Amino acid sequence: MSEKNMIHNAMPFPILIGDIGGTNARFAVLESVDDTPDNYITAQTADYATIDDAIRTCILDKGARPKSAILAVAAPIDGDEVDLTNCPWIVRPKTMIAEMGFEEVLLVNDFEAQALAVAALGPEHRQLIGGPNIAPVLSRVALGPGTGLGVAGLIHAQDTWVPVPGEGGHIDMGPRSARDYQIFPHLDTIEGRISGEQLLCGRGLMNIYRAICAVDGVEPVLKTPAEITANGLPGGENAQACETVSLFSTYLGRIAGDLALIFMAHGGVYLAGGISLRIIPALKMPEFRAAFEDKAPHTHLLRDIPTYVITHPMAALAGLADYACNPLRFGISTDGRYWRA
Repeated sequence: MSEKNMIHNAMPFPILIGDIGGTNARFAVLESVDDTPDNYITAQTADYATIDDAIRTCILDKGARPKSAILAVAAPIDGDEVDLTNCPWIVRPKTMIAEMGFEEVLLVNDFEAQALAVAALGPEHRQLIGGPNIAPVLSRVALGPGTGLGVAGLIHAQDTWVPVPGEGGHIDMGPRSARDYQIFPHLDTIEGRISGEQLLCGRGLMNIYRAICAVDGVEPVLKTPAEITANGLPGGENAQACETVSLFSTYLGRIAGDLALIFMAHGGVYLAGGISLRIIPALKMPEFRAAFEDKAPHTHLLRDIPTYVITHPMAALAGLADYACNPLRFGISTDGRYWRA
């Protein structure tokens, strides 16, 4: 059983930290409280049958002997077996303790780790997309399109950052413009529903692109999200790809603005993940910020909230490392997601 109602202060070093997504798993080992995660190891989840295999091959077989693990996983954490949402891996902390020598294992949501990074990283690791270039110590939001769409809030209270994980990427999305009403009937749905994640992730790019091609009556010649972004940034020659990236930016702005209102995120909205980094030129075009601010009757409020792209290459690991070394800086509940030998 996981530990219940535990106030958790520190875990024993060395600590394995891991950012476990649907496509990639990234690891680092912190040897002491003064260490920084400089030596990252990235594994393709498709190359390993289980997360245990990946940890053995990438960490233990190379001589590292971590005593504890803090793993950010792309899934709701409920019980002793956690199924990743977009990957066949199952995380079993009790098995890790029994078979790999860990004394303690803590699981957090993957975008909870991104929220930690928002608190941990300085201005050199973010790029302003719109709004005032200030980041007051106030509530913030982290969201990012990747294999899925991750969302987390970050609340500041009593000198403590409190990450608020959730599954906000699955909220409803609907058409607003005349073009939306043409495109939406051609989008792939989940049981008849269009969620944020159906539009704002790698497969979401494909979903929008194919719908545009269907409306325009052209053959969808681009086969991957990378091809769409490569051909669809400002100045691109493929008209459907360009509109896909433009609409992607618009839809991302809409959901980012909604989340800013929900969390009253005066401290800013932070876009994470590889897709956000790749499409910075598109996000700097008017569509993203216009959609972000188009929240009558609160347009004036949104205008004063900055939006950033996180540029740190391993932001989630940086956030986990800051928590591992400075746990009292953060208000993280370990209830139901902490295991020890």
